[in-house]
Parts: sequence; C-alpha cells; structure tokens
Amino acid sequence: MSAEILINVRPQETRVAYVDSGVLSDLKIERKTSPTLVGSIHRGTVIRVLPGMQAAFVDIGLEKAAFLYVGDIREDVDDNFLSSVDREEPLEDGDDDKPHQHQIKTPIQDLLKEGQSILVQVAKDPLGTKGARITTHLSLPGRFVVFLPTVRHLGISRRIEDESERERLRQLVQKINPSGGVIVRTAGDGASEEMLKADIEYLDRLSKEIFKNYEKKKTPGALHTELDVELRALRDLMSENVTSVWVDDVEIHRKVVKFVSQFMPKYKQNIVLYEEKKPLFDLYDIDIEISRSMERKIWLKSGGYIVIDEAEALVVIDVNTGKFVGKKDLEETILKTNLEAVRETAHQLRIRNCGGIIIIDFIDMEKESHREKVMEALAEELGRDRARTNIVSMSQLGLVEMTRKRIRPSLIKTLCEPCSYCDGKGYIKRKSTVANEIFRELERDADMLTNKKTNVVIHCHSQVVDWIYEVEGESLENIEKKLGRSVAFKIEPNYHLEQYEIFFV
Repeated sequence: MSAEILINVRPQETRVAYVDSGVLSDLKIERKTSPTLVGSIHRGTVIRVLPGMQAAFVDIGLEKAAFLYVGDIREDVDDNFLSSVDREEPLEDGDDDKPHQHQIKTPIQDLLKEGQSILVQVAKDPLGTKGARITTHLSLPGRFVVFLPTVRHLGISRRIEDESERERLRQLVQKINPSGGVIVRTAGDGASEEMLKADIEYLDRLSKEIFKNYEKKKTPGALHTELDVELRALRDLMSENVTSVWVDDVEIHRKVVKFVSQFMPKYKQNIVLYEEKKPLFDLYDIDIEISRSMERKIWLKSGGYIVIDEAEALVVIDVNTGKFVGKKDLEETILKTNLEAVRETAHQLRIRNCGGIIIIDFIDMEKESHREKVMEALAEELGRDRARTNIVSMSQLGLVEMTRKRIRPSLIKTLCEPCSYCDGKGYIKRKSTVANEIFRELERDADMLTNKKTNVVIHCHSQVVDWIYEVEGESLENIEKKLGRSVAFKIEPNYHLEQYEIFFV
C-alpha cells in the first residue's frame, strides 16, 4: 500500500495529514498560540505534596501547576540521573511501552518536599481544568530508538513481529551498551548497527546537554522542547510505504529537506514542494473529512450511523441502524451495521485523537458467533492504530469497554470551544420552562406585594414573551389574579433566552 504525507502550512497553524491509499488515516494540527508540550523537559519546583492523593503539584514555568503522581517518580529523584545509571548493569528486558511502570512502595512525602527542584518531562498536555501530567523518567525519541537516560531497559516495538529480527536488534543494542535504556522503534526494523549507534549516541549527547542546562538554570522553566509538528510527524510516520511528502511552504520545505537529509537521507527525493493553486488538502478532500469528524452524528454507507459524545475523560459511541433495513433477516442487518460501525469507529478515534476510557454501544446481537466477529474486527482495526489501545470483552448488553492512550487534546478540543450560548451543555431550557420559572417566582413574591402599590415589570427575551402571550395566556391571567395587579413585560434584545429579571416599580 502506498501512502503520502501532506504538510499544510499557514502563519499561525501547521497541519500534517497521513493519507494511506487515498484515505486520511492520521492527522496532526498544531497552532502557534497553543503548541503541544508533550516531550518537553523542564526544571520544576515542588509547590505542594498531597499524601492523601500520593501526588504533587509542580511549578514548571506554566500558567497551571503540573501534576506528578507517585508512580512517575524515580526512587533516586535527588540524584544526578547521568551518574545514577550504572553502565555495568545488564540491560533489562521488559514491556517496551511502559518501562517505568513499577509499583512505588515509598510514600510520596518521603520522596519529595515542598520547594525541592526536580527534572521532569511533560507526558500529557493540559486538558480542561487539569494541568500537564509530568514524569521524572525521561524519554528522548530518535528516528530508530527512544533513549531512556534514567533506566537500564531494553525493549523492541511490538509492531516488529519477526522473532529473529527482534533478537538481532536486541543483540545489537546490547553490543552498543548505551549509557541508558533503549526502546527500538518500528522504524528500526532492519536498521544496521551503525544506524542504531548513531541514533543512540546523538540522544545520549542530548541528554547530557539537558542535564547541564538543568544545573545552570535556577528557576522553573523549559530546558528542552520537542521538534515542530512537521518534523515530528516525519520522524514518526516516515517509512518505506510513503511515496511522497508534499509541503506547500517554501521555508518549511527547506527545513524538511535539511532534516530528512540529516536523519533519513534515503527519503530525500520523496520531499516535494507543492506549488499548485489548488489547496494541498483538497487533493484528498481532507478538509471535508475534518469537518465530518467534528460532527456528533456520523453516517455509515449502509444508512446506519454512529453518535460520538466526548466528556472530559470518557468517550461514548452509540451504534444505530438508522435508515438501513437490510435484505435477509434482522440478525444479518444488525451484524452488517455493527461491522461497518467498527471500521468507522476505529477511523474516527484516530482522526479525532480520542483518548481515555471509550464505551462503544453496539446494537444487541443474539448469536455468540456474531459477537465474536465484531470483537475480532474491532481488534484488527485497532491493531492499525499507532496509539496504545486495550479492549475488554463485550458485555451481555452489547457494550465494549476499551482504553486508548491519550497524550494530546482531541480534534474537538483543538478546533472547537464550548458553545457560548449553551455554555457547553449542548442544550438550553425550553421557552415554556423559562415562562413557568417566572410564574413560580412571582407566586413566591405574592405575599410581599400585599397592600403595596407597585407595578410588576419582567425583563426577558422576546421569544419568552411571545410564548407567554401565545400559549400561556391562562397562566398569566391566573398569576395576575394572585398578585392583584397586571404584569408587564419588557423585551431585552441582549438577554440570553434563559435570562430574566423581575422588577417592582
């Protein structure tokens, strides 16, 4: 299968699309006003230790304090990390994705003190009201490997499935004997000893430079930032499958060519400056696909649809048959809809960059064989996802629980903001609801108005006034009898539909 990478550059925004066989399969969007912090390394100061949560808040020079969990703290956090890793120790094989995740038995109050300076790396961007998630375990990604200067760990990407190749790479890394840990990335499949050694030595020098900057810097702030999105995408996505990389900006094209020439010279001829008048993303209707991925309801080709709702740490996906009525019987119709929903769901999760806990509500299937088909299809589709996923078996209600690693905000969080009118709720009160709220408040004030010569004037939205006069006339007459006086309305053009004020004049 052939793939292309499209880099669309604007003064305040850069977008990178990975198109596989003409279909958008990965999307990265970064704005200058809100660049990603993931991978950046900071000098931090502990501002608060919370024993009850086994966590700490750390000032790393950002607007919000960062969050550090005890499981992300090295036992030797006070030590010089470049001298705390013993090169004589053998490299320890383990889970390549989570080399640092071991149970910390030491309480956080014995590891950190308020006012203490520590070296940390951002693991997750700030999201909503939460600050950045940080770790004291550093990882520096290169082209072929990820270098781990704080541990002696050796891992091989799960996507490299050939056992003989995995063993070859393992022996090469052990022969190189790096000063820290190493995870060989998928791009390292087939890499020579020289290529791996060059990558490791470069990242080793970078880690030493970071620590020197840490020693020099006396206040919280950044010591090292990740590559720009276009270079990061090439480092992570470039492979033999990519036939061309299109760049529609002259300066960024030069920058990309220089980067590729230095780190991936065999792909230099694949970098092309796009100079056509037609917008680059229009080649594959990517803007249409992005707009589609911001909709709540996504239609399937058969006529069914899925509904996607995002909460702060939860995504719920509901599958419906919609207009699809099938041809044979109900079970076949349901199975076909669910299988089509599986493909669309996996696609949407990648494009939207949804993460955290994900609940998929498939249409109920009576046959166990159909349930198995749907689960097998879901596992196969998610196997193409570059983000780490974990699926739990389907419940009797047809619900599938899964997780997808979340590092950066989703597409919706990046491109959208809460509705200013409904305040992000997704709904507003009916006109009848607001009208009845007004009547109930007037009833509460009835005793206060006894024997007082005051007029009642209600300031509210025009649609509420229209509703009261057209539909709630009887209710208005009833409340005026209770008050012993007429009620007047004043239309306020700038009021929210739910907003009203009652004045006694």
